[in-house]
Amino acid sequence: MPAVTGRYVNEPGPRSSTGLERTDPPAGTPPTALINIVVAQASFIAALMFYVGVIYTGAYYGYFHLSPFALGFGFGEFVLHSLHLVTFPVLVGAAVLCFVMATAGHQPQKRLHGVLMHSAGRGVSALARHYLVVVAAGLLLLVLWWQWRVLLPYRWAGPLLVGFGLMLGVVRQAGLSRPRSPWETALLVLAAGLFLLWAITLVSGQLGERNARNDARNATLRTGLVVHSAQSLSLSSWAPGLRHRDLGAGVHFRHRYEGLRLIVERAGRYYAVPIGWRARTDNVFILREGEGVRIELTPGVQ
Repeated sequence: MPAVTGRYVNEPGPRSSTGLERTDPPAGTPPTALINIVVAQASFIAALMFYVGVIYTGAYYGYFHLSPFALGFGFGEFVLHSLHLVTFPVLVGAAVLCFVMATAGHQPQKRLHGVLMHSAGRGVSALARHYLVVVAAGLLLLVLWWQWRVLLPYRWAGPLLVGFGLMLGVVRQAGLSRPRSPWETALLVLAAGLFLLWAITLVSGQLGERNARNDARNATLRTGLVVHSAQSLSLSSWAPGLRHRDLGAGVHFRHRYEGLRLIVERAGRYYAVPIGWRARTDNVFILREGEGVRIELTPGVQ
């Protein structure tokens, strides 16, 4: 029989001399997935800022016996009020927390870039191995505050330590040779988030009340109100700063009230307190300009 010199149809062709095969490039992340991630993170941040703003404004105006919801604040105003929490100690604490969490994600045996990062990673990993001690310290502070009212100005430290310790526990579980079930990790993350949210709530409320107390103590620095009225408004207060003058029957706006300081103005209503106002005993005046009432705004006195 004659020799077969051709090739079968299904026989593979010769390989290239370079030995390299053609491969398809990996598919990149679709743009819609990136958009969803950004939208989800922005929504979470906006919701957190709204929550912080509600807690802050509730504590601030609650000191003046007012409610932010009765004043008609909206979503954007609550978000803007949350920026009062952006103080230097809070920024430093948040930066330290993020640094510790980022550093703890590296295993100590892996070489990090730089001696400082390598040392920090080993220190944080050692701290993660004793996360129960951090949680116990936070629980002790909670008991001291809850039962004996000890360390009231720092009552946020207890939930902060507990939440921080639980986050270290999550990092510790990720570094184990036998990682635990995802349910245990999710439970730790949920508990840590709740305790950290509790700490943020306490800080926001405490900061709002402290700022309100400082504004009431330094009421002379706020915008002043001079009220002219045709009829007596019967404004009375034990505060020594409120002054009333009767200009006589020949004057249309015969009654003049001075010594008031503006807290907030909403929908044509002026919420004011007299100089020397005290939260436990004095009133907050709600004034509205009309035919027989004229209100003048004056600069605060330095």
